[in-house]
Amino acid sequence: VQLQASGGGLVQAGGSLRLSCAASGCTLSSYSMGWYRQAPGKQRELVARISSSGGSINYADSVKGRFTISRDNAKNTVYLQMSSLKPEDTAVYYCNLLRLGAASAPWGQGTLVTVSS
Repeated sequence: VQLQASGGGLVQAGGSLRLSCAASGCTLSSYSMGWYRQAPGKQRELVARISSSGGSINYADSVKGRFTISRDNAKNTVYLQMSSLKPEDTAVYYCNLLRLGAASAPWGQGTLVTVSS
């Protein structure tokens, strides 16, 4: 399984970005998926997760109301729409398969999101 996150970049506070997670070697529609982030000097944290069907979605309090997770199983892709970005959202963002609520595939390289004030 290889997971590739993309779509990161440099954006001003208040701006938006859309991240994509593509997979090879597995069919994402079979799994719940999560978006994680790791800021410099901090532990990796789960910010959003979506069930295999898309019917159940949860967000960390820090991103609730600003981030939207979605999936297109036909394209084997999961997305994270990020709006009203804040400098504290600066981090490397990763996606992963979730099994029993925990990340279960090898971590990809992630995509860097930098929010300037």
